[in-house]
Amino acid sequence: MTDGVTIRPYDAERDESSLWGLKRDFELELGAETGGDDKAAVYAEKLTPRYRDRWLAWVDRCVDDDPGCVVVCDPEVGVEAGRGEVDGDAAATGLVGYAFLLPESLSFVWDAAVLNEIYVAPTRRGTAVADELFGAVVEQAQTQDLPLDRLVLDVDAENDRAQAFYRRHGFEPWGEMVAREL
Repeated sequence: MTDGVTIRPYDAERDESSLWGLKRDFELELGAETGGDDKAAVYAEKLTPRYRDRWLAWVDRCVDDDPGCVVVCDPEVGVEAGRGEVDGDAAATGLVGYAFLLPESLSFVWDAAVLNEIYVAPTRRGTAVADELFGAVVEQAQTQDLPLDRLVLDVDAENDRAQAFYRRHGFEPWGEMVAREL
């Protein structure tokens, strides 16, 4: 285990605000760092109070369905926490990372376990927190009854750091996701 942190299942009562701060940071970084001003604006505009409420309700439904599907990285007392933003106001998040594996009931979307999101606060990158979160995701995925014994995810082609992380953990290309506006 990484010094100074604990990887544990998400607890809505304890972690909701912190998780949202990290999710918001994840979305803002993803928009800003992997696609220019238009993508950044689209990602920032979606982060409304309604989106927050809907996303957190979805997390709760997923966790109710598959209790270990969301794990968080909690710094130990006295260890600096990450920073996040909650509806535009800077606040200490308390948590320094999270990973979100879709519940087993959604495994037929890709016929595999799906790593929906993994995020580590910038101050904790390079400290093995992502490795610890990823290990917890793999352990949870191995408990799921899957059509194919695979773990899949989508990663932005411009996110070199994430691409390297996933390659280091044995991922290789398996198709390509395309999208269009509705």
